[in-house]
Amino acid sequence: MTRPAPDATTDVTAALTDVFSRAGAVGRLHAREIGTGHEVGLGADEPVVLASTFKVPVALEVFAQAAEGGLDLSERVRVPVEGRAPGPTGLSVFSHEAELSLHDLARSMITVSDNAATDVVCERVGLDRVAARLGALGLDEIVIPYDCRGIFATVFEDAARAGLPTDAFPSDPEVLRGVRALDPLQTDRGTPRAMTRLLELIWTDTAGPADACAQVREVMAQQVWPHRLTAGFPADVTLAGKTGTLPSQHNEVGVVGYPDGRSYAVAVYVRSARFDLRQPLLDRAIGEAARIAVDALRG
Repeated sequence: MTRPAPDATTDVTAALTDVFSRAGAVGRLHAREIGTGHEVGLGADEPVVLASTFKVPVALEVFAQAAEGGLDLSERVRVPVEGRAPGPTGLSVFSHEAELSLHDLARSMITVSDNAATDVVCERVGLDRVAARLGALGLDEIVIPYDCRGIFATVFEDAARAGLPTDAFPSDPEVLRGVRALDPLQTDRGTPRAMTRLLELIWTDTAGPADACAQVREVMAQQVWPHRLTAGFPADVTLAGKTGTLPSQHNEVGVVGYPDGRSYAVAVYVRSARFDLRQPLLDRAIGEAARIAVDALRG
């Protein structure tokens, strides 16, 4: 791959490290210009906690299986209240049973990061099939052993061992430091470089059938959260992305498109020593770091 000159790389690394340090966090980032091989990164090959960014390869799988004739996206699916994964959005907070098409469940999985919808989609496509497609694409660094219910189950098991209630994320920092859901070697994981490679394959219609790739791009462009990657770029720049959030872990992966036609896949994973779910400094750092990386590639 073509990379920036050594002095440019040093400058970008220092700037990125400073952004994350000022936010009181450790950041891992990779950015690549789609179609050119130009890239920059910081800890780009270190394993990171994917959190809800794992939903991007799940979306690819459901749309690919549909394009290949294995699923009917118009199929109506009834989702009961019982057994839904916890979460702050979507079906996870609905009071009653709901019925949606498989297509709209997949859309809700990405646009509002709907955990309950995600688990229905995961059950239909099979996480083994997600793994097989990632392996065929040469993306073995992305490992997804758990759906949302599975991730929460590990948290509740870890809380129970600490003698805490098992119906919500624990709030004790000492307990949180030991939960598997925040350990990149014991939960859904990947690397920033692998995630930008996945995005590049989706954006070039080579991750699966072209129609499937187009549908992933469509739903990622509909994501409702504007406060991370988007915050780092001017209004004439487009963004299709997917966030991921856990206590101490704020992420976003996405593709930034400029009016001149050049586009950039970016993956930013930020880990704080604090465990608050709402951390504006981390969100701001994601956008700022992404802009620094993309500016370096454009320069």
